[in-house]
Amino acid sequence: MLKSNIFSKVVSTGSFLPGKAVTNSDLGSMLQDRGVEISDQWIQERTGILTRHFSDILDTSGLAFEASKKAISNSGLKRSEIGLVIVATTTPDKIFPSIACQLQKNLGIKECPAFDVQAVCTGFLYALTIADLFIRSGQTKHALVTGAEKLSKIVNWEDRSTCVLFGDGAGSVILSQSETPGILNSNLCADGSFMEMLHAPGWFHDGLVKGTPFIQMDGKAVFKKAVEVLSKSAVQLLTDSGIELTEIDWYVPHQANIRIIRGVGKKLELESSKIVETVQKHANTSAASIPLALDTAFSDGRITEKDKVLLQGVGGGFTWGSLIFTV
Repeated sequence: MLKSNIFSKVVSTGSFLPGKAVTNSDLGSMLQDRGVEISDQWIQERTGILTRHFSDILDTSGLAFEASKKAISNSGLKRSEIGLVIVATTTPDKIFPSIACQLQKNLGIKECPAFDVQAVCTGFLYALTIADLFIRSGQTKHALVTGAEKLSKIVNWEDRSTCVLFGDGAGSVILSQSETPGILNSNLCADGSFMEMLHAPGWFHDGLVKGTPFIQMDGKAVFKKAVEVLSKSAVQLLTDSGIELTEIDWYVPHQANIRIIRGVGKKLELESSKIVETVQKHANTSAASIPLALDTAFSDGRITEKDKVLLQGVGGGFTWGSLIFTV
């Protein structure tokens, strides 16, 4: 049961990108041996992406650990004070246990709930909403919410339409109990009838991978559906929350493709100066992209105290959602 005098606030952020940045030209050289022809101009025009990062050493749990350490350090909390660990990911290290349990162990956090959320690129918003409910029901005071992905291991490097889009990385936030409102409202949704627009339809059987374990996407259909559902979700959430669009100080969307980000911004009539765009430097990192963008905007001083922030995600499933919080 939610308690009327308990709220949750984002108190810190952290992020991690592995290795050195891989430019479009670097990627083009890597793909030449596979017979895939791309150019910097071709990628930029279609996606807005300039660079991405690939993890050669760390798996998803390692990426999550690095981002989580920074978020906890920035919060000023002791690790022992964390009472909930949630990780949003599409690319777990193992079938089980969860990344969250591995992260809990690596951080030395004991005896609290820890689990993963799988809603692909919308996963971080699902996880943040769940953590908010835990805190507002009085079940914990401090939650670690992390989005982490190693998408490079499920990319088909011979598929020109998808291999240029994705990267590896992680982002985290600490959500803490507050006497004043922080997370104001959220709107989450999914429609499985659109699942084949964006999916990786492989599975394990008898110790072998069956089907196709790589990302498959109908780019045009995803673009059209993403702009449609994100625009509707934002309007519905603002209406339900009694908040005018002009009250939103920052818009932090899932960093999938610059055309989707700006398409939604145009449809909502958002000022471009209010939109946080980081897809250029890390490409689509699925569940990690929103917290990566958040950490960038907090770190460079754009997002400050009392600002209202609109977050949005959309991804395979087909899943989507919006969340509003005040700093």
